[in-house]
Order: sequence, then C-alpha cells, then structure tokens
Amino acid sequence: MTLSAAALYFYTKDLLRREIEEELYSNKDRVENLLAKDQEIRGIPPIMEIEKVNREEAEILKDTLLYDPLQDEIELFRQLSGTHTIAGKHYRVTVRAMIIESEDILFAIVFTFIIVLFLAFIFLFYLNKSRNEKLWKPFFVNLDKLKGFSLKSNDALSFEDSDVLEFHELNREMTSLTAKIQTDYRNLKQFTEDVSHEMQTPLAIMQVKIDTIINDAKITKKQFESLSSLQTDISRLKQLNKKLILLAKIENNQFSGAELISINSILKESISNFRELAPVEIEFRDQEEIHANMDRSLASILCNNLLSNAIKHNTKEGPIIVVAQETHIQFINHGKYALAGPEHIFERFYRESKKEDSTGLGLSIVKKICDYYGFEPSYHFRESCHVFQIDFKLQS
Repeated sequence: MTLSAAALYFYTKDLLRREIEEELYSNKDRVENLLAKDQEIRGIPPIMEIEKVNREEAEILKDTLLYDPLQDEIELFRQLSGTHTIAGKHYRVTVRAMIIESEDILFAIVFTFIIVLFLAFIFLFYLNKSRNEKLWKPFFVNLDKLKGFSLKSNDALSFEDSDVLEFHELNREMTSLTAKIQTDYRNLKQFTEDVSHEMQTPLAIMQVKIDTIINDAKITKKQFESLSSLQTDISRLKQLNKKLILLAKIENNQFSGAELISINSILKESISNFRELAPVEIEFRDQEEIHANMDRSLASILCNNLLSNAIKHNTKEGPIIVVAQETHIQFINHGKYALAGPEHIFERFYRESKKEDSTGLGLSIVKKICDYYGFEPSYHFRESCHVFQIDFKLQS
C-alpha cells in the first residue's frame, strides 16, 4: 500500500502536469487565432500576456512563480511562451495555468488511503473474526477434549468434524493415535500386573524350599551361608517387586480414595510399629496438628519409608527425631557426612549407602507420592544430622 501510494502520487502529479501542458498549447493556439483577427488584444495577466518583440523566439515551457492578485499570494504556474508572426510583426504569446501544489496532491492521496485502509481494516477485522471463530471452533473443542483425555478411560476419544481438510486429517490421526495409546496402556498395565503377580508365587515357593532345606537337611556351614544369602536375595527381590508395583500404581493414578487425614496420627502409628520391630530410640516432637487430603495408605507408606530411611542410615550417637510443626514434618537422623549427591537423592535406584537391604526405591516412592499430591520434599545436612522434610503447604 505504501509503494502504491507513492506510485499514485508521482503518476497523478505527472498526469496533471501533462494535462496542464495540453491545455496551455490549446490556449496558445486560441490566442494566436484571436490575435490574427485583432492585433490589439493585450492579454489577461497573469493568465495570458501578448507583447510585440523584435525577433522570433524559441518556444519555452517552464514553471514560474508569479503573484496572483486574486489570491494575494505567490502561486506556482506552468508557463508556455513563443512568438507568432502576423503581417511581418512578431508577437510573444505567453499563457499560464496554475499548478496544484504537490503538498495538496500528497495530502489528498494520503488522506484517501488512510480512509480506505481504515474501512478495509474494520471490514476485514469483523469478517475474519466471525470467519475464524467458525473455522477454529472445532479445533478448540477438540483441544479441550484432548486436555481431558485419560488413559484409564475405556471410552474411545471422538472429535468434532471440520470442513477444513487439514483439521479433518488431524482429527482422524488423533483418533487413531489415542485409540492405540489406550490399547497399549491397557496391555502394558495387564502385562505388568500379570508379571508382578506371577513373580510372587515362584519367589515364595523358592523361599519355602530354602527354609525346608535349611531346617531339615544336614548341610555344611558353607552351604548354610550360601542358602542364607540366597534367601536374603529372594526377600530383597520380593520387596523390590512390591515397590515397583507401588510406583506403577502411583504413576497410573490408581489411588483415588483421598480424604482429610491427620498426619500426626499416621506418624504415631508408624513410630509405634517401628519401635516394636527395631531396637532404636525414636523421639516424636508433636508440636502442631497437620492435616492433608490424601489416600490413607499412601500417607502410611510416605511416613514408613522416611522413618525406615532414617533408621537405616542413623549412627549410634543419638535417637531418630520426628518433628511435626506448622505445615511440614521432619525426619532427623545422625550422620558423619553430608550426602555426596543430594540432588539425586529422590531418583530411582540411587544409593550412596552400601547396605544390602537398600533397594534405592524408598525415597523415590516418597518423591512420587509428593508429586502426586503437590507436596514439597527436601533434604539438607545440618549439625551432623540428615534432615528430610515434607512441606504440605503447596497442596492448599
């Protein structure tokens, strides 16, 4: 539009100039015809002037500035002058025409273009708005359906059809893709459950057979140690299998029984159980009541894993300290050194301890539960103590 406006400006200016020149030549011819009939004509300044000269002069076409008494200002004129001979006498005939100023032309063109652009903008804006709303409506409807898509649903995802070819092809591919994802998810879920279930039976049988051999048969000390080590490995494998199943269930959102529970009561129950199982001193500082909206079994797993981790890695210098205050709980156990990689402490199978009974999944389960409910887990080392903290304030 800018280039066309500039081109229109120069074209209009040239067109006006050529029209003026054509008018000047025409007026000059008329004056010369009148002059041939009456040599007493003297002209009408500044539009036309006639004067006698001594010799012929070349025809001249130029711009000139003259005072216009009617406008009372100096105006730009296009001037054509030349001599005409009548009865042996030479007459200079000068005709002039006022030129429209370039600023006026430019203003007219710019103003016209602004009006045209404004009207075009208004028209196209409302036209495109109404057209685009109709055009994109199926897309946004389908986008909302995708946002609400769940792998656990058995219903196939259906999209609203569109007249646009690209949207129609996208809907067809997305329908096929989501159906395939749902099928793969169900197959993988079934496979995981079947494998986990089938693993428990042979592992239990192996453990029973080993117990029978140890108790009934006459075995050497070396064989006893080997069988005991094998039994420990089987127990660890069973524990690992259970934890992996738990992680899979959390990731697949299979815990939907959320309720408002008291974290303090869960802690008291876990501490009581561990006191019976392990000869360790546990100090519970029940400073404030903390409530959270979550599944009770996951809350118990969360507290048990943190308490178990604190007991496993505690040194003999002091007791395990559990603190419930404000919006967080803390599990504090003594240690000689801070962890080498605290940023990896909640990752799967990450272990800094060399203990054989550690699977490297306990804190990973803690992190997964926290992510599931919007809690904030953290770790820091202070005053020769490892401090694991769960902040519940983010849930609200």
